[in-house]
Amino acid sequence: MSRPLNVTANSKIKDPGRIILGYLANNGGMTLPELGKHINVSVPKVTTLVNELKKDGLVQDYGKIDSSSGRKPTLYGVAPDAAYFLGVDVKQSYISLGLSDLDKTLVKNSGKIPYNLENTVASRDALCDHILTFIQELTIDKNKIQGVGINLSGRVNYKTGHSYSYFNFDERPLSKIVEEKIGYPVYLENDSRAMAFGEFCMGAVEGEKDVLFLNLDYGIAVGILMDGQLYYGKSGYAGEFGHMPIFDNEFICRCGKKGCLETQASGWALVRMFREKLLEGSSSLITSKVSSNAEITMEDIIEAAIADDVLAIELIAKLGENLGRGVASLINVFNPELVILGGSLMETGEYIWLPIKTAINKYSLSLVNNDTKLTISKLGENAGLLGACLLVRNRFLDLAE
Repeated sequence: MSRPLNVTANSKIKDPGRIILGYLANNGGMTLPELGKHINVSVPKVTTLVNELKKDGLVQDYGKIDSSSGRKPTLYGVAPDAAYFLGVDVKQSYISLGLSDLDKTLVKNSGKIPYNLENTVASRDALCDHILTFIQELTIDKNKIQGVGINLSGRVNYKTGHSYSYFNFDERPLSKIVEEKIGYPVYLENDSRAMAFGEFCMGAVEGEKDVLFLNLDYGIAVGILMDGQLYYGKSGYAGEFGHMPIFDNEFICRCGKKGCLETQASGWALVRMFREKLLEGSSSLITSKVSSNAEITMEDIIEAAIADDVLAIELIAKLGENLGRGVASLINVFNPELVILGGSLMETGEYIWLPIKTAINKYSLSLVNNDTKLTISKLGENAGLLGACLLVRNRFLDLAE
C-alpha cells in the first residue's frame, strides 16, 4: 500500500538523500523527475543524490520504462538486500521469527517454534537463545541487519523499551538487556499493535485511514489507526480492549479485576469454559488426546472445532457473541471505516465470524455500523512478523509509524 512520506520530529529533515530513500521505500520505483516533483528538489540535485545512494548500495536502477515521446526514462528504487530487519512474534506457546528486506519482502520465516512464555529469567533467556540461533543460521551478510523487533503481549512502552507484563525484573529496559545478549538494536512493541501495523501496511487496508485491528487470541486487544497514523496513547498502552469492564461477573481477569471482556470473550475464557463443561459431563474429541482437563489449551479447542467437535463449536459461538458485543462498543465509539479481525481464534472461520457479525448488528448503532466495513486479516499469522519488521524498518528510514 502506498503511503506519503512522514518525517519524524527527530529525523534528518535537512537530509534530502534520506528523504529520497524513504520515499522510494514507501512508494516503489520512480523516475528522477517524479522524485524531484514529490520532494520539491530540482532534477539535477535529485540525480546527484540518487547517484550517491546508488554508490552506497541503497538504491538501484530498475531499468527503462516506456515513454510516449523522447528517451525512455530510468526507474529507480531501493536495493532490497541493502538492509534487513528481524521480527520476533512471541505467543503463549510458540514464537515465530522472520527476516524482511528493505523492499518489505519477508525473505525468511521460521514458522512456529515451541516456546513457553512465562514471566521468568529462564523464559527470557530462552527467547534470546532462539533469536541468536535464527541469526546464526541466516546466510545473508549479518552486518546488514539493522535491528530486531520483538512483539510481546501486555503493557509495552515502545519508547523506553520496557515491558511491564513480562520480564520486568530490574529497572533497565528489557530492550537493552536483550540487545546486550544478541548484539543488535532491539525494539519492543505490543504484539497486537505490531500485528495491526503489518495489516495496515501490507494486508487488508486499502486506503482507509481510520481502522481497528482486533487480535483475538488468549488475550484480546486492538490496534488503532487514526487518520493514517498508528495510535499509541499518552504512555503507549492504548488498545487494552480486553480489559473493558463489560460483564457483571465474579471471574478474576488476568489483570486482577472483575468483569473484563477477556473473562468471557478470550482464549483464556474459552479454555476455562471448556474445562467447566467437561466437568459437568459434556463430551469432546479432545478428552481422548489429553490425560487431564488441566492440559487442554486454546489450540486444542480450535483444532477440535475445525474437526467439527460439537462442544468446541458451541463454546466458540458463545465466545463470538461476547466478542461482537465488545466490538460493537468500539464501533460506536470510534466510527471506523474498517474493522479487521485477526489472531488465532479466527482460525475457526465461520464458527466465530458469524456470531461476531450477528452481535455487532445487535449491539451497535445502525447509522454508525452502516459506515463500517468488517473483514478478516489477510496476513494471518504473518501479521505480527511483518509488523515487527516494518516498525524496525521505519526507524532505520526515519519514517513515522
